[in-house]
Amino acid sequence: MASTVTSRPGSRPGYGQLLRTRGAWTFLLPGFAARQPFAMLTISIVLLVQHTTGSYGAAGAAAAVTGVSMALFAPYSGRLADRYGQRTVLLPGVLVHTLSGLTFTALALGHAPLWALFVAAVPTGASVPQIGPMVRARWGVKLQDSPLMTTAAAFESVTDELTFVFGPLLATALCTAVNPAAGLITEAALTLVGGLLFAAQKGTQPKVAVVGHARVEHVSALSIPGVRVLIVTFLGIGSVFGGMQVSLAAFSESIGEPGLNGVLYGTFAAGNMLSGIVCGAVAWKVAPQRRLLVGYAALALTASALWTAHSVLFLAALGLLVGMCIAPALITGYTLVEGLVPAGARTEAFTWLTGAVALGQAAAVTAAGQLEDRLWGGAGFLVPMAGTVLALGTLVALRSRLATRPRSRTVARGVGHRVPVAVD
Repeated sequence: MASTVTSRPGSRPGYGQLLRTRGAWTFLLPGFAARQPFAMLTISIVLLVQHTTGSYGAAGAAAAVTGVSMALFAPYSGRLADRYGQRTVLLPGVLVHTLSGLTFTALALGHAPLWALFVAAVPTGASVPQIGPMVRARWGVKLQDSPLMTTAAAFESVTDELTFVFGPLLATALCTAVNPAAGLITEAALTLVGGLLFAAQKGTQPKVAVVGHARVEHVSALSIPGVRVLIVTFLGIGSVFGGMQVSLAAFSESIGEPGLNGVLYGTFAAGNMLSGIVCGAVAWKVAPQRRLLVGYAALALTASALWTAHSVLFLAALGLLVGMCIAPALITGYTLVEGLVPAGARTEAFTWLTGAVALGQAAAVTAAGQLEDRLWGGAGFLVPMAGTVLALGTLVALRSRLATRPRSRTVARGVGHRVPVAVD
């Protein structure tokens, strides 16, 4: 399938050219609406459970169960989407998630025991629609062999950041100004409406490969060595998100200015978003494997300095730098999937990476909280340092696994249809 990018001779890849891609807006707008609830889920659960139980510990535990469940089940959702089509997976998925979220809400409002909330949290997390990876897979269909793939990865990273800016703000406003359950109810409603609208865009979803009446044998993304290396890399990125959330809150509390937590985390998120915008606007000539190594080394270096910060200004500056290093690593990792993974397994690959971030974040929240309680104030910042340094070591040692697949040509065979055959 040829790329459907509209471009002018000599034009440089950029956001304007990307957004002129034929048919892009048909999945971008419903995709943005459908992925918004993803950023509302955790904070909505925390605020609701804390209100009904009076315990932040119980609230955090319920949210952690949801996050771990999502991280573990997301890749299987991606695999099913690659095998049977995104629409086939989305339609039952959004229904299950909506019902699970409303069940969790009813149990919390009914002051059900904590174990019952944990039980309800499992399907709620497991059924979170993986809209972001599905949008990335659709870009892959639209931009085959196009230099705009890096721009698309950057655009999606910025979109994710905007989601995680607006989502928590909306959920917090609803839970505090309307009703403690309003955030989770709105999350369920947006998932249902946005998910169904996105699923309705059948023309842009990746095609399911078939030969005659038989489906092509599916290759799991996890079987590709480069994907496993990227999973470890993204676990380290998740440790930064989780460690920063806990440690910034603890730091703000320790200096008697809890309101600064939002400012500090906003500075960190702003660095991430701004560098993502710049990264997508640059016409890169350096290979993505080298960009990932350099960018991740910078992330590990800046994250390793966080625990030394003892003033608000110094911590804000470091947070900004850390955020600026995250987006290029994320964008380059997603870009590498295009060359590492066959088209029929890319949605699964993207969900493994987003699941790795969520799992790393859940583990880091727990570890950083324990360090803050048991050691000194700011000890939680050791978690981002450890996570990124260990991931960097893995990345350096196994960097050869990130070599991209050689491009194959196709020849016709048989009568009446074409079958892709690799030619050396």
